Amino acid sequence: MKLKSLMTAIALAATSLVTLAADAAVEVQNAWARATVKGQMATGAFMTMTAKEGTTLVGVASPSAGVAQVHEMKMEGGVMKMAEVKGGLVLPAGKAVELKPGGYHVMLMDLKAPLAKGSTVPVTLTFRDAKGLESKQQLMLTVAVNAPTGMDKPAVMDHTMHNMHQAQPAAKQ
Repeated sequence: MKLKSLMTAIALAATSLVTLAADAAVEVQNAWARATVKGQMATGAFMTMTAKEGTTLVGVASPSAGVAQVHEMKMEGGVMKMAEVKGGLVLPAGKAVELKPGGYHVMLMDLKAPLAKGSTVPVTLTFRDAKGLESKQQLMLTVAVNAPTGMDKPAVMDHTMHNMHQAQPAAKQ
């Protein structure tokens, strides 16, 4: 009986989070991070983001990593290169932007501990809208070896920082 009550509570909580996610300025789906092995100091995190209005992903942070950045992997002259996306990743209104292996992705570097398959990792995304106002979304990403199948649902979000805007527009970098 306790298991049935627990499962009901989890289902209700998940439904509540999906409802809250619908209010977010940027919808995040299919969020996950690649599992690591002992001694591995970096990994990638992947997701699909759709902004209601044009916005820019200007920052990423995680207490599990010393450094978190948005990177792009691309071919240049027959050589695969990866570099940080300077100035932020533009999210056009209503258009899904996929962060995936081999393209745009989040790099979690200087990991404080290995990321085990089946665990979760907290990640905070910082967005800047066209007016210069910043907002943050906190996510709990599933850790997996490969992209989980059937991931067509919003990421689980911690809404304690959701839609917290600065009083002043952010300074231009």
